[in-house]
Amino acid sequence: MFFFLFKSILLNVFQIILLLLPLILSVAFLTLTERKVLAAVQRRKGPNLVGFWGLLQPFADGVKLVLKEVVLPLVSDKLIFFFAPLLTFFLSLTIWTIIPLNEVAVVSDLDFGLLFFLAISSFSVYGVIFAGWASNSRYAFLGSLRSAAQMISYEISIGLIQLSVILMVGSLRFLDIVAAQASCWFLIPFFPLFLMYFISVLAETNRPPFDLPEAEGELVAGYNVEYSAVGFALFFIAEYANIICQSCLIVLFFFGGWLPFTDLILSSFCFIFKVLFILFCFIWIRSAFPRYRYDHLMFIGWKVFFPLSLMLFLEVATFLFFFDLIPTKFF
Repeated sequence: MFFFLFKSILLNVFQIILLLLPLILSVAFLTLTERKVLAAVQRRKGPNLVGFWGLLQPFADGVKLVLKEVVLPLVSDKLIFFFAPLLTFFLSLTIWTIIPLNEVAVVSDLDFGLLFFLAISSFSVYGVIFAGWASNSRYAFLGSLRSAAQMISYEISIGLIQLSVILMVGSLRFLDIVAAQASCWFLIPFFPLFLMYFISVLAETNRPPFDLPEAEGELVAGYNVEYSAVGFALFFIAEYANIICQSCLIVLFFFGGWLPFTDLILSSFCFIFKVLFILFCFIWIRSAFPRYRYDHLMFIGWKVFFPLSLMLFLEVATFLFFFDLIPTKFF
């Protein structure tokens, strides 16, 4: 009995490591790619000293963060202070269990996969709020309030845009959403929705030009200002993991996922190539556009994207109802 229990525990730990290791490596090399692209745009040298062509720079940064001293604010709430980065990291890791690379390579193929994603992503706001409140710092708390308001505001437009795609497909399953794009990617008929979705994702993940919660000149790094060492590393990994995850969703919703290939290896490479293209667009926008003012950011979210996404959702619903094209899965 003890042997089988020990074997089951080891198997679960091994599965967690198999899921965690590619995620950490992806985040590490995404940070290196971002620094290299920004350096090329600004006509300067990026990381080029640690390893060949600077390829070991992310590992050096990771070792430095792990070995640094953990600084604990004296008047902070110790339990919630340690719990916040763990919660944020755990939620960012959980989302990856439902993201398919092809028709086979997926940990959990849920029939309500998109609903599960929305539920988990909405919980990530709590990690930010907990971090700002438990730090007992005005700068951290102000940054957490900014980030929570921004994430909640743009989650509404993101959800409405996803509803438009779901209404066209008739399923919450990611494999069905990709299969529905066999003849035409949704990028073509839903191009305005794609633009709004991409901009909303920039705001949702606190990326430039919407990185107001982390405005260094005003807030000194925002909600995670009191964190160092492992706590800061967990927030950092979670942030970039969410960026990669949102890029995967953009590919699944608008770029046909792994289509047009059906071979398992070719389809995986096709999917990864599309995700890399979206990630490059994230980095390019950071280098090309200045930071927005906060009132402009909220104006775009509530008075531009929300009514537009709602109007387009109603247009899609009206079109499908008028031509009797609503999928039968809804009935």
